[in-house]
Amino acid sequence: MTTEVHGLAEFYGSRGGDTAARLVAARLATLWPALPGQSVLGLGWAAPYLGLWRAEARRCVALVPAHLAGANGLRAHPEGPATLLAEEENLPLPDGSFDRVLLVHGLEAAENARRLLREVWRVLRDDGRLMLVVPNRVGMWAHLDRTPFGHGQPYSRGQIERLLARHLFRAERKETALFVPPYGLRMMGSAAPVLERCGRLVCPRLAGVFIVEAEKDLFAGVPAGAVAVRRRVVAMAAR
Repeated sequence: MTTEVHGLAEFYGSRGGDTAARLVAARLATLWPALPGQSVLGLGWAAPYLGLWRAEARRCVALVPAHLAGANGLRAHPEGPATLLAEEENLPLPDGSFDRVLLVHGLEAAENARRLLREVWRVLRDDGRLMLVVPNRVGMWAHLDRTPFGHGQPYSRGQIERLLARHLFRAERKETALFVPPYGLRMMGSAAPVLERCGRLVCPRLAGVFIVEAEKDLFAGVPAGAVAVRRRVVAMAAR
């Protein structure tokens, strides 16, 4: 069954949520510093991060699964792209239509991770890449439900790499983020990046999230079980 992740809109609209988003975005930018002319899809609740590439990307779209929108309301992020509501297991997109996919607050709350990853594989081009952000099961953020990262299924690094491999993705580059504690964020201000760097050096295993860049493994085969389905956009977010 799906996991309802409450408070996404409120969290990212708060001062503390903005601080957390900036810390995660800084690590995303180390892996994807620029994507000129690329088509970028954000899945889950990815709109707060798509501003990194929106200005230079050829196309930038955010798709929110119905269960996340139901728990949080569907509203476009002020600095994000067009936001659409869709069924995560039947994305209303043609095969091979995107160069990059960013999946945030998606996998850990998915009803069926296999089907979700199969859809991501389908809409990515042959040389496309997936960026996945998931809670670290031993980090503090996964164990406190006051933030969205404390909901759903957290993962170890080995678990996420094996999951990707089973669904025809090859993990290439890895990053970590959110070494600051998940409380008192709004009071940290400019000290947050300093604390983040210290945490990275002192306790690298205790990151709040893992960030994994993966590419399609075309030599492993084609995902089984694909069937013809009717794919549609359910709704568009209001601004």
